[in-house]
Amino acid sequence: MTPDPASRPAITPQAGTHAPSLGEMNASVAVPVGGHWWFRLLAFLGPGYLVSVGYMDPGNWATDIAGGAQFGYLLLSVILLSNLMAIVLQGLSARLGIATGRDLAQACRDHYSRPVNLGLWLLCEIAIIACDLAEVIGTAIALKLLFGIPLLAGAIITAVDVVLVLLLMHRGFRALEAFVIALLLLILACFAIQIALAAPPLMAVLGGFIPRAEVVTNPHALYLAIGIIGATVMPHNLYLHSSIVQTRAYPRTDAGRRSALRWAVTDSTIALMLALFINAAILILAAAVFHAHGRTDVQEIEQAHELLAPMLGVGLASTLFAVALLASGINSTVTATLAGQIVMEGFLRLRIAPWARRLITRGIAIVPVVVVTAIYGERGTARLLVLSQVLLSMQLPFAVVPLVRLVSDKARMGALVAPRWLLALSWLIAAIIVVLNVKLLVDTLAG
Repeated sequence: MTPDPASRPAITPQAGTHAPSLGEMNASVAVPVGGHWWFRLLAFLGPGYLVSVGYMDPGNWATDIAGGAQFGYLLLSVILLSNLMAIVLQGLSARLGIATGRDLAQACRDHYSRPVNLGLWLLCEIAIIACDLAEVIGTAIALKLLFGIPLLAGAIITAVDVVLVLLLMHRGFRALEAFVIALLLLILACFAIQIALAAPPLMAVLGGFIPRAEVVTNPHALYLAIGIIGATVMPHNLYLHSSIVQTRAYPRTDAGRRSALRWAVTDSTIALMLALFINAAILILAAAVFHAHGRTDVQEIEQAHELLAPMLGVGLASTLFAVALLASGINSTVTATLAGQIVMEGFLRLRIAPWARRLITRGIAIVPVVVVTAIYGERGTARLLVLSQVLLSMQLPFAVVPLVRLVSDKARMGALVAPRWLLALSWLIAAIIVVLNVKLLVDTLAG
């Protein structure tokens, strides 16, 4: 009996003899050929949720809390704008992976010279470590808030997450996705309950999504707006998405790729709208609880946790906040591990056991947390969290610009080359990101 080509398709001609992205996980998730469209959508649901984790990780919490406490609902429009940018960029990432059979790291290796590739690899590794830094701080803070574990001990405990990642990866890609989605639903439920308790005025919330001149004219609002965009659009997510969309066993034909692209973009758009709700919920909660009561000085995660219960009059509010933070930190671990594997194998063709790679990156991230906490106390970790977002901002243009260039190459992309309108929009987004992140970097260095 001849095997169904949709169940385990061959590597695309564009990929040549190179190893497929993510090795044995490539084309490992079956996609139904016939039947109702709902079953095909379900088959493609998953990668977008792994990607969405980076848009609501602990690095986003500080900027959202500070934005809501200082300016109420004003910066909701910035969260919406950054989310729309993310939808476009992640769509480009999925397009590249599906059209070429190569992830972004592999495509860069094919396209650029060796020195350029080494530079891009180093920058991406720095971004992954910066993201891991935010995860360590966020998870350690959550452990302290929930169980009273000191921050130093909590940071060290986060190293054992390598066992969790290995167990999930051993059970297959669907198990990995199911775990991530379950934690995302837990975060969603926690914030839905908190928003219901805070009862923010609906018209004020809706009005916050309308862009206003004050975002640009007020220097403090502009600084926070740039921080929100810099913390939201994650560079390693572009590498991640271009790889994990290939885990689906769609037919590697022009028609099969077009269909796969439609479902993959649908999946990522739905997931990023969930990320929009959670990001907006953090800011709305801060606006409804802190800004409305004159506490515009709230900027740190621990400060927000401490004030939530007394200001809302419900002890459960602070617990839900900490549970959501812990789930966010754990979830980010999975995606950072995958992104690290994809980047190293794509740029260097170097394979390292996932447990070894995870321990190395997590160890590098833990060291500055331990040192800063020992020298400056727990207040120093808040500044370290901001630094991690600045490092991510610095790397972002070096992922966005190559991505846009690659998807505009007809010889590489074939029938799925990005149309002109999409390229124009993508270059505009890239320009906005570059300008805003350069300003964020300059302002941060200037103090």
